[in-house]
Order: sequence, then structure tokens, then C-alpha cells
Amino acid sequence: MTDKDVTIHPTAIIAKGARLGTGVSVGPFTTIGENVEINDNTKIFSHVVIDGHTKIGQNCEVFPFTTLGLAPQHSKYAGEPSRLVIGNHNIIREHVSMHGGTALDRMETTIGEHGLFMAGSHVGHDCVIGEHAILANGTGVAGHVALGDHVYLGGYSAVHPFVRIGSHVIVGGGSIIVDDIIPFGAVVGGRAMLDGLNIIGLRRRGFTAAQISALRAAYNTLFVVETGLFAERLESLKTAGSDDVVDELVKFIKAKGKRPLCHPER
Repeated sequence: MTDKDVTIHPTAIIAKGARLGTGVSVGPFTTIGENVEINDNTKIFSHVVIDGHTKIGQNCEVFPFTTLGLAPQHSKYAGEPSRLVIGNHNIIREHVSMHGGTALDRMETTIGEHGLFMAGSHVGHDCVIGEHAILANGTGVAGHVALGDHVYLGGYSAVHPFVRIGSHVIVGGGSIIVDDIIPFGAVVGGRAMLDGLNIIGLRRRGFTAAQISALRAAYNTLFVVETGLFAERLESLKTAGSDDVVDELVKFIKAKGKRPLCHPER
């Protein structure tokens, strides 16, 4: 069936209230619920299930056997009309699952733009995922997690509930993340530990040599030299005010989440 440049395979099931933008295509055996909104030029492949109060942005691709907006995997979820909001230009590969929010938190799971969610990855309830996120195969992000922009989670890594991961972080494959990770950091390990800065990623994204040097110095002050209390070393960086990237690092740490801060292995 074709309507206003919308292409729907005859075996797909589209609920009456669903809203599909111009140029949307829906593949065979896909099911779309009545409270779903799919915006212009998004392509939904075969065998996809999209339900709940779910909004998908423009120019996305959703591959087979993905489930979006189904009930959160939480024992206290009581059917409240929470939302899943997915931004523009996301690629969501096979067997990905993303759930909406809960009344226990923000009632919404939010996915930024230009993300790549590889096969089998999962985003739990009430998460906030930044721009240009990459979740490699089999990655699991539990509920209430916040990821900054340009975060890369290596294959089969897992993120504990309520963890914050700052922008421009790289996580090694198979890592278990139970603590907050500073912006610009690199972590690795079964129980992941901080392993320096994501220098390669920063260079690829155009950070200057001066900015990287400032981050190196800040990292050394906080995690290598270890003279005096951590709070005192953090305050010294705050008062120095040497660079915007260092300010971002300090603000992230001072904001304090519900999880402790990830440190290097002792």
C-alpha cells in the first residue's frame, strides 16, 4: 500500500492511530501500535515490533527483529503511558530492544541523533543516550543510565543502573561498568577500571593539542599524582580554569550521581 509516499508491505499490521511521515517504508510482518509516530524517510525493515508511546525521528533505519517501546523490564512498572523518543539519523540493527520510561523516574527514554545500535544491544527504561552513540553488538544498558555524546560501548559490555558516562568515552569490549566514568575517559576490564584518556577519539574529533594537553594534566592531577585529598585536587582544577574541556570534567565529577566514580586500578 502507498499513501503520501508511505510504502507499507501488505503483511504489515499498522494500528489505526499510528502516524507515519512522508517517505516512510514498512517491511513485511512488521507490527506498529496505535501510539507510534514515525517521521519522514525512516525505513522499517521486516519483522519489527514498535509499540507503546514511541516516537522515531527522520531518516532512521530499523532492522529486522527489533522491538521498540514495549513495556519496561521492571517489576514495578504498572502500565503507565511512558515514552520512548528516538532522534533523527539513527541506525538500529537486528534484535535491538529499547524500552520506554517508568513513573519511578523520568517517564521517558531518550535517544539522541546519529546513533549506531548494533545487533543485540539493549537500552533500558528511563535512559538518556547522547548524540553519536555507538553501542556495539550485545551491549546492555540498564535502566536510569545517562550517556553523553560520542560514547562508544564495546561489544558485550554491560552498564549498571544509574551509571553516568561522560561524553567522548570509550569502553572496551566485555567490560562491566558499575561506576560513573569521567568525560574523555577510557575504561576496560571485567569490572571496568579507568585506563587513561580516549586520546585517539579526541584527535579524530578535532580536539586541539592544547586541549588534549590540558586534559592530560588534569587527569594526572586527579588520578596519578595523588598528593593530598581527591577533593582538594579537584578544587585545584576548578580554580585553575585553564580550559573548557577541563571545566566539563570538573562539572561532571562535582555533579555526583548515585554511583561512585570510576578510578584507575591500584
